[in-house]
Amino acid sequence: MKEAVVSPDIKVTIKDVPVPKPNADQVLIRVIYSGSNPKDWKRPKYMKKEHNSGDDIAGIIEEVGENITEFKKGDRVAAFHEMMSDHGSFAEYAIAWAYTTFHLPKKTSFEEGATVPLAAMTAAVGLYQCLRLPEPWNATTKKTPLIVYGASGAVGAFTIKLARLSNIHPIIAISGRGHNFVEGLIDRKKGDTIVDYRNGNEAIISGIKDTLKANDVSEVYYAFDAVSEHSSYQNISQVLSTNGKSKITLVLPGNDYSAIPKHIERSTTMVGSVHMAIVPDSEEGKEGIITGGKEFGFIFFRFFSRGLQEGWFTSHPYEVVPGGLRGVEKGLNDLMNGVNSATKYVFKIEDTK
Repeated sequence: MKEAVVSPDIKVTIKDVPVPKPNADQVLIRVIYSGSNPKDWKRPKYMKKEHNSGDDIAGIIEEVGENITEFKKGDRVAAFHEMMSDHGSFAEYAIAWAYTTFHLPKKTSFEEGATVPLAAMTAAVGLYQCLRLPEPWNATTKKTPLIVYGASGAVGAFTIKLARLSNIHPIIAISGRGHNFVEGLIDRKKGDTIVDYRNGNEAIISGIKDTLKANDVSEVYYAFDAVSEHSSYQNISQVLSTNGKSKITLVLPGNDYSAIPKHIERSTTMVGSVHMAIVPDSEEGKEGIITGGKEFGFIFFRFFSRGLQEGWFTSHPYEVVPGGLRGVEKGLNDLMNGVNSATKYVFKIEDTK
């Protein structure tokens, strides 16, 4: 089969490699469309390691491991490939764990399915594991202001969609070029608004404060920073409550976040946690806890599948990059250079020449 390998200088080489074999708890998927994410160029570049960095799979089950009962050959699925492991989505066939694989309804195209796995799960982990906000099946009835910085990107957009399912409002969406797209995500009737970051830091801070005042809310305690650079968390820090209950979650590991005051609880949303089991010598393991990120991922991926079928959860806008796997290099370089806005780049694998 053909596989695209991304080098540290974001050059892509197409290689002929054997079709992988799933283990007992994995599935082999014939990839129809692969999605892409900024990490797909960042990890090869900053870790200085070439690899098939794609993790968003949409396709058809080709083979299942001996322990698998939920899927069979021919099923339409999407899946989140385990980051940094072999056999990613930039290939004709990819491997995924069954618990991070989910059925795609007939009404959902493979293109749409490829936009969901990593970004939507990042949003879920940030909202519910890091910020500890109420899940959609236990939606709040209280005003719960939430700042979403980077609202037009896939992670920010899925954060808004999930927050609305949890009845979290008012949502203060920080966005720029994707203003019109974000307008379609929020609910103005519940006090949601958009603040344009292009107007400068002072305008962002005053815009957030004006939204709180308009909603008769004195304080905001929660922020999902899907940008985590370019003054995003500094701006957020100036408006979060100082009473010691505020929380911010960020998406870029390794950054210096020392500018965030100590009275704000800080976390980094790590979507890879859904591929991590509780180990016996961890703090949780010593307390006898046996369920964690893997089970969280299992539940939410099936929640996404149901939402896509029922229509109350939707995919992200996408742009098909021409050339199949040979388009990966252009797609990742465009992501690196900030060319796209409010869309996900996806690749139709069979178009590889």
